[in-house]
Amino acid sequence: MGNRLSKIYTRTGDDGSTGLGDGTRVSKTSSRVEAYGCIDELNSTLGLAIAAGIPEELAAVLTDIQQQLFDLGGELCMPGGSTLSAADVDRVEQVMDQFNESLPPLKDFILPGGSPASAACHLARTVCRRAERRLLTLSQAEEINSESLRYLNRLSDLLFVVARVLNKLDNGEEVLWRGGKLKQSASGT
Repeated sequence: MGNRLSKIYTRTGDDGSTGLGDGTRVSKTSSRVEAYGCIDELNSTLGLAIAAGIPEELAAVLTDIQQQLFDLGGELCMPGGSTLSAADVDRVEQVMDQFNESLPPLKDFILPGGSPASAACHLARTVCRRAERRLLTLSQAEEINSESLRYLNRLSDLLFVVARVLNKLDNGEEVLWRGGKLKQSASGT
């Protein structure tokens, strides 16, 4: 079991720095802190989706993902750490394939929304994409676990599928994008 938090505030971050798991102090604007901050935000948005009242099977899947995201946050807080593996990526793909089987094929883009739970999953998907971008930025400066990037890439796809499943279960209609036309400027660019 981890350390017990008897006092929530420490005052050690008042100068704009924070401590990593190895004791190193870094700026709160560092790419590592940005990456694990986005993972934390993603985890919170999944909690929002679960709180919207989703079927138990989907809640169990999202709760398992929350556990893995907490591990990933710990991995990022500890430089050189590694918690996610290729098997975790494979599991996300299997769950996605299972849920996608019940959905009609997409012929058009859909707008995020639908039921409150579906909309929360769409929000989680976009936060996941941002977390992936922040992790990629970190990977360009420091060594990271490459499976973590693969995991986030697959997870955003799974969240899209889960949003569609939730909308279908709620008898919601997917709102199709009407396909606006891109306009060129007078200079042709």
